[in-house]
Amino acid sequence: MKTLIIVSHPEIDESGSQQYLKEALPDTAEVTYHHLESTYPAGKIDIKQEQELLQNHDRIILQFPLYWYSSPPMLKHWLDEVLTENFAYGFGGNKLKGKELGLVLVIGMPEKEYQVGGREGFSLSALTTPYQAMAKKTQMHFLKPFLIFQFHYMEEIEKMRMLIAYQQYLMVEDFDTLRAKETWFLQQLDTINEETLPAGSSFVLEQVKELIEDNRMELDEIQMYLDQAGGSW
Repeated sequence: MKTLIIVSHPEIDESGSQQYLKEALPDTAEVTYHHLESTYPAGKIDIKQEQELLQNHDRIILQFPLYWYSSPPMLKHWLDEVLTENFAYGFGGNKLKGKELGLVLVIGMPEKEYQVGGREGFSLSALTTPYQAMAKKTQMHFLKPFLIFQFHYMEEIEKMRMLIAYQQYLMVEDFDTLRAKETWFLQQLDTINEETLPAGSSFVLEQVKELIEDNRMELDEIQMYLDQAGGSW
């Protein structure tokens, strides 16, 4: 699976959250990072190039700070220019059919405010309705958005947890399932160069792998019993 991250931020070098996410990107050809304001500083978009980029990837991620319940103007301009009739929809269109569309939103307010009764008064699900509608029109599969609330108030351990979830959101199929997360963790552990770790780390890594695999066996047994009983997991 190839993932395209389309980032829109007018002052990205000054954004701690965007720089953190960029530095955390996995070193793989399967993930393409594409910052619109840097690529098109004058605002003149190469429509053909952008459409080819979209067609060459399977998961499309729109990443941006939430500006007045919407995106920065450059992303809106990009959507207007690139998702044209006869390409994204209409006669001879549907070139994006079957691809995945995800959102990575950096939000300044606390999560509790985005609900009925909160200060914002609307859920993020309601506020992202235009993107859900866009996915429907272009016959893309809309993913559950990845939401980052108040990045600058996060503790370091919170940032690290968010970072792991972010990498899974970019790279893992069925990223929201426990089995997919377990498989991803095991793959990451296998890529670690143990020679760079302190003495004794190999034993710890093996213990972690065994723990994950043992837990999976237990969950599979529970699933089997539930299936036999007519339940679901």
